[in-house]
Amino acid sequence: MAYIISLDSGTTSVRALLYNERGEALGMAQQEIHQTYPHAGWVEEDPVEIWNNQLDVTKKVIDEAGLKASDITAIGITNQRETLIAWDKETGKPVYPAIVWQDRRTEETAAAILERGLGEWFQSRTGLIPDAYFSATKIQWLLQNVPGAREKAAEGSLLFGTIDTWLIYNATKGRTYATDYSNACRTMLFNIHSLGWDDEILEYFGLTRRNLPRAQESGSDFGMLDASYLGSEIPIRAVLGDQQSALFGQLCFEKSEAKCTYGTGAFILSNIGDKPVTSKNGLLTTVAWGLNGEVCYAFEGSIFMAGATVQWLRDNLGLIKKASETGPIAASVPDTAGVYFISSFQGLGAPWWDNGRKASIIGMTRKTNAAHIVRAALESVAYRVKDVIGAMEREMGMPCKSLKVDGGMSANDFLMQFQADVLQAPVVRSATAEATAMGAAFMAGLTEGVWKDQDSLRALVRDLNGPESAESRLYPQMEPHKAAKLYRGWLEAIGHPEG
Repeated sequence: MAYIISLDSGTTSVRALLYNERGEALGMAQQEIHQTYPHAGWVEEDPVEIWNNQLDVTKKVIDEAGLKASDITAIGITNQRETLIAWDKETGKPVYPAIVWQDRRTEETAAAILERGLGEWFQSRTGLIPDAYFSATKIQWLLQNVPGAREKAAEGSLLFGTIDTWLIYNATKGRTYATDYSNACRTMLFNIHSLGWDDEILEYFGLTRRNLPRAQESGSDFGMLDASYLGSEIPIRAVLGDQQSALFGQLCFEKSEAKCTYGTGAFILSNIGDKPVTSKNGLLTTVAWGLNGEVCYAFEGSIFMAGATVQWLRDNLGLIKKASETGPIAASVPDTAGVYFISSFQGLGAPWWDNGRKASIIGMTRKTNAAHIVRAALESVAYRVKDVIGAMEREMGMPCKSLKVDGGMSANDFLMQFQADVLQAPVVRSATAEATAMGAAFMAGLTEGVWKDQDSLRALVRDLNGPESAESRLYPQMEPHKAAKLYRGWLEAIGHPEG
C-alpha cells in the first residue's frame, strides 16, 4: 500500500493529512499558528513556529497511523500564498517575521505603482493587478525597513520565499531552495508567459535571481525530507498554492470548470486552459499548475473576508460563540430586513479592487436585531462570490453552469443555499471539505507514479464518493427576479450599481 502525506500550511493552522492509494483519508493532525498585529493593517507570523508545528503534525499523523517514515511514498505541500519570509542564507534564520498575505502595510507602495501608470505593464507580465496582497511590495518593505537587509540582498546572502519555499528549505536542510509555478506567480515577480522570474520587474524592485528560489513544475522533485527528522528520508514530490491545489483536488481539469474555497477568505478559480489570458474585468490570471511538461492557467478572484467575517462576529461583536451557530441564526429570520453587511475590512478585492473601502453595516433601523446582522454577514460572502463569478462569465462569454465548493464554510447549509440562489446555479459540495489537502496528495501521487493520470483520479473519486447525496448538490430555490433584486441592492450598497 502506498501512503501519501499532504502538508497543508494554512493561514491560521498547519495540518498533516495521511492518504492511502485508494484516496482514503487515514488521519489528520493540526496545530494553530499564532498571528500578531503590530499596527493597524499589519499581520505577522513566526516562521520558526510554522516549520516546527508543521514537522510536529507530520510526525504525529504518521505515529497515530502506526506507520514509520519509511512507509510514506511521497509528500505533497500546499500552502497559504503570497505570505513572505526572508532569511539569512548562512544561518537559515529569519531576519523578520513572516508578512502574511492579509497584511496591508504596503498599500501606498501598490497605489504608487498604479499612479505611475504601470498597472497594465505588471498585469501583462504577471497576470496580477498591483496590490499589497502580493509578495513583491512586501519584499520592498523589508529591504527598506530591516537593518542590513538591502546590503545582504545585494550580496546574495538574503533569501526570500513564500511558505512552500521556507518549508522545503527547512525540510531538506537547505539542499533545495525552490518553489513551484503556482506559488511563484503570486509574488508579482514571475512572468507567467516565460515561466521564469521577470528580470525587468526584479530590477524595478532592486532584486536579482540570487535572492529567489528556483521555480519548477508543481509535480516534480523538490528533494527529500531529511532523515534526521523522522528516521527516514521522504520524497517531496508536489507543491501547490492552496487555491490551485483545491482546483486540482476538485478535479477541475477542463476549461471553464470553477471552484470556490471558503476559508479565512474565499477564493474562486476557473480553469482557462493552457494559455494565459489577461482579464479585462478585474480578475487575476494565475498559473494553476505545471505537470509533465504542460501548464494549466486559471482566472482567479480573491475575497479577503469570508470565514474571517464570522470570526469578527464572534470575537469583536460577541454575537455568536462558534461559527456553526451562524446558519441557524440566519435562518431564524426571513430576510435581513434591508441590512447589507459590507465586510471590506481589508478593502474590496476582485473584481472591484477598492482598496480604501472601509467595512460597514448599512440599512439598519430600530427593528434590526442580531439575527439580521448575522444573516447579512453570511449573505455578504455569497454576494462577493457572485461579484467574481459575474466577472468570469463576462470574461469567458459563458454562464456559470455550477460551482464546486469546499472549505470550512461549505458546510454551512444556509450560506450554500443562498449562494445557489444568488448565482441561480447549482452549488456542488466536495465529498470532502479537504479538497486543498487532497489536491496536493493527488499531485504527489501522480508525480511518484501511485496513480497513472487524471482519469485515474476521476475514477478514484467516483469510487470514494459513491452515489451523489441530496446534500451535496444544492439547486436555486429563490425566484430569479428576487435574487436579481437582492443583488442589485448589494451593488448599490458597495457603490457599484452598474455591476
